[in-house]
Amino acid sequence: MDPSPATPAAPDRAPPADGDEALIRMVGVHKSFGKKQVLRGLDLSVRRGETFVILGPSGTGKSCLLKLLVGLLEPDAGEVWVGKQRVDHAHQRVLWEVRGRIGYLFQSSALINWLTVAENVGLPLAEHTRLRPHEIDRRVDEYLAKVHMLQSKYQMPAELSGGQKRRVALARVLAGAPTIILYDEPTAGLDPVMTANIAALIRSVQREFGVTSILVTHDLPCAWEAGDRVAFVDGGKVVHCDTTEKFQHTDHPAVRNFLSGGRSAGSGAPR
Repeated sequence: MDPSPATPAAPDRAPPADGDEALIRMVGVHKSFGKKQVLRGLDLSVRRGETFVILGPSGTGKSCLLKLLVGLLEPDAGEVWVGKQRVDHAHQRVLWEVRGRIGYLFQSSALINWLTVAENVGLPLAEHTRLRPHEIDRRVDEYLAKVHMLQSKYQMPAELSGGQKRRVALARVLAGAPTIILYDEPTAGLDPVMTANIAALIRSVQREFGVTSILVTHDLPCAWEAGDRVAFVDGGKVVHCDTTEKFQHTDHPAVRNFLSGGRSAGSGAPR
């Protein structure tokens, strides 16, 4: 992204939140990749302190939303707000400030293979704080204990299962002290027991740290366990959004089709 200042195409203050305080907002967002139009005027509002789940068929731009929020992608049109900062067309300094508040749990876990579990988790503390080595080690122990991985402190990533890697990656995210956590398919490829464990961890992290989270998933049990509200994205827009309980019983035809395993909504199988 060009580090030079960009002239904003809209007012430099965030639009007012509707209802409870919104920490994250997308307003009329469009995004295309070549001839494929992924987002078509999408509107989204995530309240401070909630876990917001995004469901929808594959190819509807769910993971694209996360990249827009951290400025890895720019929308073709529309606005992206994190707190009072407008992310799209932002100066590089603003992007670094926003990214410093956000933790990103990748589907692949993205652990550094040549570092131990402890070194992976301690990396944000070593790079962004002035803590002494023994203080970093104590913090690493605390975060690993929270995700039930302290016993694996000196193992290498290659020695861990997929679920263990996700838990270590979450400990590393927590070490960065984020106020927002983005989860991109955190239970993909995991068995039902580990899926339930990860979903419970997401809920526990929200309660203990008060973070605001966006969870992109295809896994319905994870969505029901971890989410406060759920949005269904189809045709490049949010077509339905409600509390988790109400969402499960909605009469919206596209949502009912998706929940029952149908394929007519969007394109391809759910992911």
